[in-house]
Amino acid sequence: MRVFVTGATGFIGSAIVKELIGAGHQVIGLARSDSSADALLAAGARVHRGDLEDPDSLRSGAANADGVIHAGFIHDFARFKEVCEVDRIAIETIGAVLEGSDRPFIITSGTALVSPGSLATEDIIPAPGTSVHPRLSEQAGDALVTKGIRVSIVRLSPSVHGAGDHGFVPMLINIAREKGVSAYLGEGLNRWTAVHRLDAAVLYRLALENASPGTRFHGVAEEGILFKDIAEVIGKQLNIPVVSKSAAEAAAHFGWFINFAGLDCPASGKITRESLNWHPSHEKLLSDMEQTDYFNS
Repeated sequence: MRVFVTGATGFIGSAIVKELIGAGHQVIGLARSDSSADALLAAGARVHRGDLEDPDSLRSGAANADGVIHAGFIHDFARFKEVCEVDRIAIETIGAVLEGSDRPFIITSGTALVSPGSLATEDIIPAPGTSVHPRLSEQAGDALVTKGIRVSIVRLSPSVHGAGDHGFVPMLINIAREKGVSAYLGEGLNRWTAVHRLDAAVLYRLALENASPGTRFHGVAEEGILFKDIAEVIGKQLNIPVVSKSAAEAAAHFGWFINFAGLDCPASGKITRESLNWHPSHEKLLSDMEQTDYFNS
């Protein structure tokens, strides 16, 4: 299968490209820079120049593919609402090209806001986005399903970890370094899920190969890691105190990240494992944090 991949040189996307090629697929990777193009060529993929804010490049990339994996997202939290709109438009743009065909389209979402405070499962449909969390990828995908497009959604854990991670855990480490303490909110009993990037890459491939309209899959290897446990590993590795913060203190400590630090978002991957025969096998988050390069910068 010729697969058009957005975000193809990112932390997760580069693992997806390697996984697809290893399974015998051909990859057309979206590249916005010469360095990204070089990385794709080195990986054995074809290069398609463009970016998420260039609809014409998305149309032409999707038109030349047998299936699409949309793993790209602009991680600029200073303009989060704006980049969420870019994401929605990108999904609609690609979907319009695929309409009338049976080509699979895999969209990326997250588990964190599916059912905050209780165990999220694949069959739960999240509420529409809000001004605080305005990402509408799932709603955009569901709209495409009503048009007969074979859209499936991969919901990723808040922590997709592994060497080269630049997501939420490194952000927490940087905050701890800056503040001189590793903190958690209250008793630290709120829960995050996690998955290794290489296990996530396998999930994307399986989702692509077994896509059916409206299906949702969870990239969850660990269903509920206590936030306090994450904070304690950070404190241990940085040799700084690990402390509890009240709600007011936590807002000052975490700044804009407080909305994520306070999330209680356990999620199950049981349906995904059973339906796709997906078996995460790589390092778990806390162990991975101690063994890779999280604390070397």
